Order: sequence, then C-alpha cells, then structure tokens
Amino acid sequence: MRINPEGREGIRINTIVFVIIIAVVTATALKYDWAWWVLALVDAFLVWRIIFFVRFFREPQRPLLREADVLFAPADGKIVVIEEVEGPEFMGGRCLQLSVYMNFYNVHVNWSPIDGEVIYKDHFQGDYHLAWQPKSSAENEHTTVGLRTDSGKTVAFRQIAGWIARRIVCYPQEGDRLEQNQKVGCIKFGSRVDLFVPVDSKVLVEIGQKVVGTQTPLVRL
Repeated sequence: MRINPEGREGIRINTIVFVIIIAVVTATALKYDWAWWVLALVDAFLVWRIIFFVRFFREPQRPLLREADVLFAPADGKIVVIEEVEGPEFMGGRCLQLSVYMNFYNVHVNWSPIDGEVIYKDHFQGDYHLAWQPKSSAENEHTTVGLRTDSGKTVAFRQIAGWIARRIVCYPQEGDRLEQNQKVGCIKFGSRVDLFVPVDSKVLVEIGQKVVGTQTPLVRL
C-alpha cells in the first residue's frame, strides 16, 4: 500500500516529534518515577497520530477498469445526492448531479471518472458547511474540473471541502488529457466529490449505496 505524497510530510514531522519527545521524557523519567506515566501517555498519543496519518493518506492499488462512456466513482464513500440541477455554467443548462460523500475513514484520493480533455478548471474560495448538506456543493470551497469525453459529451467533477477538510489538491490543468481512473488529487480530512453529467444519462447507483473509487460504475452516458 502506498502513502499519498500529500501525507508524507505529516508522517515525517510526527515521527521526528515522537523521537524527540521520547528522548526528553525518558531522560526526565530516569529522575522522577511519575514521568513514566507521562511517557506512556505521550507515546500512545503520538503513535495514534502516526497511524492516523498513514491510514488517512493511504493510496490503495486497484485493478484498472476501463469502459467507454461510463463514469466510475471518483472517490470512495456513499452516494448522498442524485438529482437534476442547474449545472456549472460551461455545461450550458440542466444536468444530473451525483455526489459521493467521504467520511473520516474513507480513502481520500480522487480519480478521473472517465477519459477526456480538461476544458475547464475553476477554484471557488467559499465556506465550510458540513459536506453532506445540499448547499455545500455551491457554497463550500471547491474546485470544478470540466471534461470533454472522447464521444464529445461534456461532464464535470467537483472536489468540495467540508467542515473539517480545509485543503483541496487538484493536479489537472486546462488542456490536459485525463485517462479513466487516473489520480487527479485528494481532499484532506473528509468531504465529497460531485459529478455533473447530461440529463439523459443512465444512473447505475442509488442513494445510500457505498461506492469504491475507480471500481464502481456510477453513470452510463
């Protein structure tokens, strides 16, 4: 299992702090018996933090699935929205929105749901409502990426920061070519990813269903 690059610095810093504190508290404990209790508590806390970073930023290696005109889940999580909405401006009207909510324990890497050319990218500096709330899609901080698929359809995915999540990492730039299930970034500490597709698309999942990034087909164009 790999660790996403976005989490490696946190793991290094926590490990260095762990070693320094252990050295200091151990030296103190040699003089004062009570310090051994402090050492045990500090050890437990720092080990938990290191395990947390490793787990949160894990990057699983999964089979590469490919299917034309099918959008796979761009993130691990649960389907919380399937509805017709006014799409991003560049899509020119109504579309279907599907939202995948990532809880604290899900993998937080994000992937491109389909092959296509990046024709739009925009970052909105917004609020930090709870990610499962409907208004979070428009009002929370988010990054929207628009794709023109190989069949000429226009779709989009949106990485949305939540109440705890405060940093969105999005690698693609306008003009880039994305391959289906290619890693495109991550959202630190929980949030959601929205998909926007044409209204005549066939939805393959239902509300409340758990999905696996790169593995679960969500929509057929």
